[in-house]
Amino acid sequence: MKQLLKAAAIAIASLAIVVGGSIFGASWYYTSPSGNGCAKCHEMASFVSAMHGSPHRNVGCMDCHEASLATKLRHIRVHLQRNWPEAIRLRDVDVLEMVPNCRKCHQQEYATWHAGPHSATYTQIFANPAQNSQQHLKDDCLRCHGMHFNGAVRELVQPQSTKGPWKVIRSGFGDQPAIPCQACHQVHREGALEARPQERISVAGQPVHDSLAFFDRREGMHFAATALTIPELHDGARTVKVSQDQRQAICYQCHAPRQPEAGTVAAANAWGPQVGSGDDRTPMGVHEGLSCISCHAGHNENARASCKTCHPQMSHCGLDVEKMDTTYASASSPHNIHWVRCTDCHQHGIPKMKMPAQLKP
Repeated sequence: MKQLLKAAAIAIASLAIVVGGSIFGASWYYTSPSGNGCAKCHEMASFVSAMHGSPHRNVGCMDCHEASLATKLRHIRVHLQRNWPEAIRLRDVDVLEMVPNCRKCHQQEYATWHAGPHSATYTQIFANPAQNSQQHLKDDCLRCHGMHFNGAVRELVQPQSTKGPWKVIRSGFGDQPAIPCQACHQVHREGALEARPQERISVAGQPVHDSLAFFDRREGMHFAATALTIPELHDGARTVKVSQDQRQAICYQCHAPRQPEAGTVAAANAWGPQVGSGDDRTPMGVHEGLSCISCHAGHNENARASCKTCHPQMSHCGLDVEKMDTTYASASSPHNIHWVRCTDCHQHGIPKMKMPAQLKP
């Protein structure tokens, strides 16, 4: 009996040592300075190396990546069993856990993003009666709305019909952002420590931030903004002047034009993608050649202060540009601010410039 108790005590002590060592090892693995613990596992070494050359090089792994003890032990078990996947990627739940951590350092950016349309939740997008009653939900919706979701749309929302009512069925996802920070930012991308850029309006745009990259869920990886293509667009047969601001290349990944529909004049003449088709909002008319970011703030897409940035309070025709009959002033206006032309309002010719009364001698 004594030998049995002794063996049991030894077994319990050994188990305690293994568990304690695992807990200590798991914690050290994650919290060691500059990610050196993570780099001990060769499958993670490339990520640590990239982080050391990124704008986040002075940030510890755990400042961004949160992990429970169970997750830490699972990672160590996978490593010891040499059962890691060919391509190591974050799970959708890991991405969502990282979003609040961005706020720790990027408070202003987080606040403006949270106040803008790109912070829309999975419920707001995928349980939207107005949208879902018009067309069936499909996996391609996740390309822009939920690119980090690990699964098919049927695993996210039910029913798959145009009748509804619709409900997000993945537990814990309903009130989470469908377009998180990592949709447009690659945290580990190599680059210099960044200084806050000077705000300005430009057709060419500012230098592209090193982290600016679009996450393609089909490939499961980020593509840098500088590597993305800015499309050639047409207004009928005419080639439209499009800003070459590479930041705008990110916008085109979701706000994309379409090839002309079969049977149209544009298709018959092979004129190419047309401005305003699909979700495209490329400026034309009086704003042709401007970058999206010339008017839309980068994180919240707000354009309410953009007119005064370029225009004086009064236009050359003596009117307040912010009160003109465009969609800027009223969503019901027939004159879309993206494509408005002078002739849309001045159908009988553009009037001569009027000097505002306050400027007359």
